[in-house]
Amino acid sequence: MTFTVCYFGLLAERRGLSEESVTSSATTPAMLYAELEATHALGLAVEDFRAAVNDEFVSWNHPLAGNDTIALLPPMSGG
Repeated sequence: MTFTVCYFGLLAERRGLSEESVTSSATTPAMLYAELEATHALGLAVEDFRAAVNDEFVSWNHPLAGNDTIALLPPMSGG
């Protein structure tokens, strides 16, 4: 399946981009992030941030479908 992955904050800095198209057999956001972490050494555990699928926050075991957009959102601060 192909997904659009959007990176925010620290994850965008570590990845060096804010969005990319990813082909993966992952069926959950946790599986997808594990693949991305193994490939790009992003350095955060899933407990440290949230995932959203198609603009809605979801659990890490939420089922993914092809063409989903997955946003990876680390904690943010500021005002």
